[in-house]
This record gives sequence, structure tokens and C-alpha cells, in this order.
Amino acid sequence: MFTTAIVQNNPAREIPVDLFAAIQALKQELNAVILAHYYQEPDIQDIADYIGDSLGLAQQAAKTDAEVIVFAGVHFMAETAKILNPNKLVLLPDLAAGCSLADSCPSQEFAAFKAAHPDHLVISYINCTAEIKAMSDIICTSSNAVQIVRQIPLNRPIIFAPDRNLGRYVMQQTGRNMLLWQGSCIVHETFSEKKLVQLKIQHPAAEVLAHPECEPPILRHADYVGSTTALLKFCQKSTASSFIVATEPGIIHQMRKEASHKNFIPAPPMNNNCNCNECPYMRLNTLEKLYLAMKNRSPEIKLSEEIVTAALKPLQRMLAMSVK
Repeated sequence: MFTTAIVQNNPAREIPVDLFAAIQALKQELNAVILAHYYQEPDIQDIADYIGDSLGLAQQAAKTDAEVIVFAGVHFMAETAKILNPNKLVLLPDLAAGCSLADSCPSQEFAAFKAAHPDHLVISYINCTAEIKAMSDIICTSSNAVQIVRQIPLNRPIIFAPDRNLGRYVMQQTGRNMLLWQGSCIVHETFSEKKLVQLKIQHPAAEVLAHPECEPPILRHADYVGSTTALLKFCQKSTASSFIVATEPGIIHQMRKEASHKNFIPAPPMNNNCNCNECPYMRLNTLEKLYLAMKNRSPEIKLSEEIVTAALKPLQRMLAMSVK
């Protein structure tokens, strides 16, 4: 069985007044690059060297010359960076920044599932643990899942894991029948179809943008379905002046920066009394934790050589198959 170890030291508690300046100084000192996902808080997005979705972040991690990678995201993203850069220091600001989707696919259960279908090619969404990546043939993201599945011979059966909603969307787009692992994301399952329809009535000119991890009832109301990067590009090009955004609302910070004259409305969760449309794991990272991680060179992501070797191959296949 593959093993993953994540190491954290006790951080110092001194926080400078000007965190932006302190982080920039540490970045120079460490020869570090800060990679941030669109779902991070605005301050982290603003100080990052690169902001993107899972595919873009993986591509950046694969080509960076920096000696230290500070990953402002969740643990599977930092693990991906470590797999692509086994000899570099990879830091994650908060070790508790996990992922409900990755958690929905335990490695032992998936190993048994895979063993029961030995003739199937395994395509795993990048939102999975390093152990699942190591058991996969190809990794994909929401940006390239359709593109990758279309490259697989029609006579080759496919297991798609772990997100059933993305898998279902890919099946609709490609016409391929795939065996789906029944995992899901707590954020993308929280949107209310009833409240979305009510919001559309209140804003009849607004276009609905949705991530393919959303449930089918939400996708049916979408004017455009795509990855976070695709949603960002769509709202820039669209002639519409208002958008209802059905994904984690962290992306709206970039949307407002790129199209400040347009209006962006977060799709409502089922429960009005919670921030359920915000990823609780992504939001664990803060500017203060990012500074402390760089100052203390910890928490550090460490993976065994065995898992890095096994997981690197499907990641490299993804990157090669994503070239347009």
C-alpha cells in the first residue's frame, strides 16, 4: 500500500504588519513561487505569481524553475506539485485544507473496485489523493476531461473517478459509456435548483455559468458549462452584463477584476443560513498562514518515492494529451 506523509513543524507566531511586503521578501529569499487556485481568498489571489484552475496549476508546477513551491490550494493540489517536483520543497499553508471529493474515494475501496474491472482504463479527475493517482492510467481536470476521453479508443472501457457529476457530464459530451465512481464535491452539490430559478426570474438578462461538478438539475439551467478558467474567459467575451455563477464564489474576485463593468451573482446554496457555496477547505488558507509557511519552511508535503514514481506517469500523460 502506498503511504503519504505530511510534515508540519510548530510555526512561530510573529506576524508582520505588512504581510504583502514580508511575503515578497521571503519569496526572493527562498526563490519561491506562489501558486493559487481561483477559490482562494482575494488577498492570496492578489499576491500569487500564478492563479488558475487545476490544469493550469499543474502545468505551472511542471515547468517552474523556483526552488520552493508555495501552494495556496488544497492538499491534492500540493501533492500534485510534489509529484511533478519530487526534489523541491512544496509548502501548504494549512494541512487541514483537504477536499471532500478526494475523501469520497478511499484508496483501499478504489483498489478493490479497480481490481473488479481489470480490462478498464482508469481516468481519474485530478481532485483525488496521490494514492488514487498512482492507481490511475491518466489524470484529467475539468478543463480537459472531454478532450482526453475523446482520445481513448472506442473499444476500451473506462473507469472514471472520483466525481460522478463530472463523469456524467463527460459521458453526455462524448457519447461514451463509462463506469463511474460515486464521489462528489460538497460545494457543488449544495446549489439549490429552486433558488437558482428564483434568481433567474429576478435577473432575467443574466446568464448562468456552471461548473461540471454541479448536479444535473443545475447544469440544465446553465447557459455555459465549463472549468473555472473557461467560466472566466466566457464572461469576458460574452455580451451579457450580468451572470449567475454556480461554482465556488472565489472565482468572482477574478471575474470582477477582468470585467469590472459586469455584475456577478453567486448561485445560492440550499441553506440561506450558511456559506455552503464556499469551500471550507480552500478557505482555511489565509495570508497569515501563507507567510508562516514560508517563514518556517513548513508544513511540507512529503511523498514516498514509490508513490511519486507511480503517480507521475498518469500526470505526464494528462499533460501530453492536453496540448492543443
